[in-house]
Amino acid sequence: MSTAAIKIDFEKMDGLVPGMVQDAKTGELLMLGFLNEISYQMTLDTGYVTFWSRTRNKLWMKGETSGNRLKVVEASTDCDNDALLFKVEVEGDGLVCHEGTVSCFTKNIVTGEGK
Repeated sequence: MSTAAIKIDFEKMDGLVPGMVQDAKTGELLMLGFLNEISYQMTLDTGYVTFWSRTRNKLWMKGETSGNRLKVVEASTDCDNDALLFKVEVEGDGLVCHEGTVSCFTKNIVTGEGK
């Protein structure tokens, strides 16, 4: 099946789907954002990940001001077509998180036996 034939299910979450961003070279999970149909189409058209900002209620191309844009190397969806995974090449200095780190996932949570 070609990727053009895949229909993403935007209905389950009121028009949004989660989009995970992973470094194509290292495999590190960099961030999670949400896409609507317009931002998804913009991502496909431009080759750069574009999200829907839930807090600002507007389209948001990651890195448009910082230069750390997310160039899509590969895109896929899950088995239910309601979540996206973008493997990317990070442009700029590689700091994806607005807190100045490579990944947004930096805050460890103690679980299980580590409590």
